[in-house]
Amino acid sequence: MGALMLLCGTLDGITGDQPKHIFILLGVLTMSFGVATVLATANPRRRSLDRRQSFLLTALVWVILPVFGALPFVVGEPHASLTDAYFESMSGMTTTGSTVFQGLDEMPASVLLWRGILQWLGGLGIVIVAMIFLPIMRVGGMQFFLTEGFDTHGKVLPRALDIARSLLTVYVALTLACLLAYLAFGMSLFDALVHALTTISTGGFSTSDQSFARFTGTLEYVSVVFMVLASLPLIRFVQLGRGTPGPLLLDTQVRTYLKCIISACLMLVLYRAATSDAKLTEIVRETIFNLVTLISGTGYASEDITEWDSFALVLGVVIGLAGGCTGSTACSIKIFRWQVLWLAIQSQLRQFNHPNAVAGPKYGKRALSADVVTSVAAFFTFFVLTLGLIAIALSLTGLSLQTSVTAAWTSVANIGPVYGREVGASGSLGGLPSPAKWIMILGMLAGRLEILSLYVLFTRAFWVI
Repeated sequence: MGALMLLCGTLDGITGDQPKHIFILLGVLTMSFGVATVLATANPRRRSLDRRQSFLLTALVWVILPVFGALPFVVGEPHASLTDAYFESMSGMTTTGSTVFQGLDEMPASVLLWRGILQWLGGLGIVIVAMIFLPIMRVGGMQFFLTEGFDTHGKVLPRALDIARSLLTVYVALTLACLLAYLAFGMSLFDALVHALTTISTGGFSTSDQSFARFTGTLEYVSVVFMVLASLPLIRFVQLGRGTPGPLLLDTQVRTYLKCIISACLMLVLYRAATSDAKLTEIVRETIFNLVTLISGTGYASEDITEWDSFALVLGVVIGLAGGCTGSTACSIKIFRWQVLWLAIQSQLRQFNHPNAVAGPKYGKRALSADVVTSVAAFFTFFVLTLGLIAIALSLTGLSLQTSVTAAWTSVANIGPVYGREVGASGSLGGLPSPAKWIMILGMLAGRLEILSLYVLFTRAFWVI
């Protein structure tokens, strides 16, 4: 983070938008804390983390790093309050994409780049956590992927380094490909860079208050391609790069995800074609882009879907809860868990009809163990409870029902847009009361940490040695 702050400081020196020493000094400060942390935790005798340390490390990363990410917003433009700065930084690092800032078109280029960098770092971090930490911590059924692609044998190190390097290579390659595609279809270099960072991270921060409405047309289809790629399991691209395309082509999660996208888009296209006078080509393009950005959790917007009728809003909320694939930068519940839930329901129904049957549910060709099904059921339970409690808490701050519900939905599922009368014309949440922003921060943190890995820290048994 500190090194990338220096990059933003260099950009300030080139553009002259604000004093370059702001990012440079904050970069040196951040790197100093990083070096101090490395020295303080250096222990050559300990080569792995236990489960409790993994839980604590995962939570602390997403609590402490946004503090450093918020500093440029306070010291430099836009001179935000601590609440707004931390909200923006947390929204960036959790790849939620909600913003409290307005006037993005006039904001210094370094600040816009820093917002994109925050999301890019957060997207990479959550992929690594999903593939290395969550399976070991047995959160939300992720133990099913303990041997998927890489076998960590219950330890975070040293195999974690091999996994992280492979995922980083794929992540950087997708970012560069997205950057070149945006450039090829008309974006400026700066816009292409920032949007490549926020597309591959499925984050959704833009360089304009209009979000992606500035780039309607072919660029929307380009963005759709890379949003879909970023919301597929990145481990499959690692395997593809090693000459094994089968896992990607045959992955039941990937197939189900693509079917969900096609079905939702087809449903809304037909509905809008029957109720709207717009051209069919415009309906298809707008529908595909704005639904894919919701299901992937990216959160861009080229149109206000609330103007398409209530059916579009309800469908958008529902598809947003579906989420992308496990092991991607996408957020929300994830397709894998929906599949496991459905398989568990089918298995239970079969058990009613055949009480003596012993065969359990299977995911693909692999049997689903009881602890995976239980973990997924627990995740669904706590996700729904969190969503409801956040919505109630937001309503107690004075927000309208629609704003409270969609704000809870967007924060816990890490999607981005909020719909309601308290939301600014540009989609900014700057007008929300401070308590509502802190409630959303908690929701973003819980959602990004897969709910249970945060809640376990508040149990007495966790701290008993």
